[in-house]
Amino acid sequence: MSAEYATFGLAPAMRAGGVLANGDYQAHRDFVDFIVDGRPLLYQLSDLDAVSPLASDVPPAIFIAQVQSLLLEADPPLEGGRYVIYGCPECEDLACGAVTAVIDRHGDDYVWRDFAWQTDEHPDLERNGYHGLGPFRFHGDEYRAALGSLLADAGGARRRVLLIGTRAAVLAKLAAALRIIGIGADITRDAAGVPPDELRTYGAVAFGRAVTEQQRADVRRSFEQAGVDVAYVEGLAPIVPLLVAQIENALDRSPREQRRLTRLVAADGEAGVEVTSPCRVQLTAYRLDRLYRTHMHEVFDGVLEAGRHRLPLDTKATRGESFIVARTSGSVLVEAMAH
Repeated sequence: MSAEYATFGLAPAMRAGGVLANGDYQAHRDFVDFIVDGRPLLYQLSDLDAVSPLASDVPPAIFIAQVQSLLLEADPPLEGGRYVIYGCPECEDLACGAVTAVIDRHGDDYVWRDFAWQTDEHPDLERNGYHGLGPFRFHGDEYRAALGSLLADAGGARRRVLLIGTRAAVLAKLAAALRIIGIGADITRDAAGVPPDELRTYGAVAFGRAVTEQQRADVRRSFEQAGVDVAYVEGLAPIVPLLVAQIENALDRSPREQRRLTRLVAADGEAGVEVTSPCRVQLTAYRLDRLYRTHMHEVFDGVLEAGRHRLPLDTKATRGESFIVARTSGSVLVEAMAH
């Protein structure tokens, strides 16, 4: 086999959900990504909106079956010894398109080869193959250890959020939006008396702006006493899409150095954005006018090359109390506009 050895690892990743500018909803998906030679394999596939089959929201039995499949302990799901490496984040239909590859054994090594974009049972490698990607040859011990570690905590991500605030209508709308995109949400005024086992099911706590410092401290104490490490979100404004984006960012457990979108600065009529690989970036501005009405504007939508970028913003969209949401297929960042 001519393939050179590559390192194999795994890391938590996220397909960012949210309430989009056109009113559509995009599903939130937590999954485990494949790290090849220290870099997410997904980022080598252009700007692909997809997730691996190792998603946290599938039943444990299916998750375990996916791990065993990648270990070649089960028959391949597709003809020609092909396995799904990345698929549609909204459904499991092959017709939506999937990245597949042949996985086989060479001695104690595992080899991933013949990557292709597949929409039916018979991929056209000449037309839809990822030429120049792979083959990758992984040391068997490293490969089995990485995938085997998932079996002890199959589908263990915490995907519930505790919402604490005083504006019942906003909290109800926020909870409904989160549930639609696949994130559980509960509403309360405090965490006193909540059993520790229940507190451990939350990945984040979101505070409304009217929650006092003492109330926030009491909530943090409840989680500390339960030994639970959660992310805390300080709500920027009573704007549901903005709050959803803040919570999405808080739930992102992927290593920062392996994220696609790593920086957002909003000041002086422009946004500073940094991305680690070529990808589509969308910037949306939200603002409250003097009557506390919400205004939303799409201020940028385009493909950016890896590196830092300065993007001008429409002054009408960012006057007064305003906020910028930067979104890629895998992550989201939020910043208040500094004037």
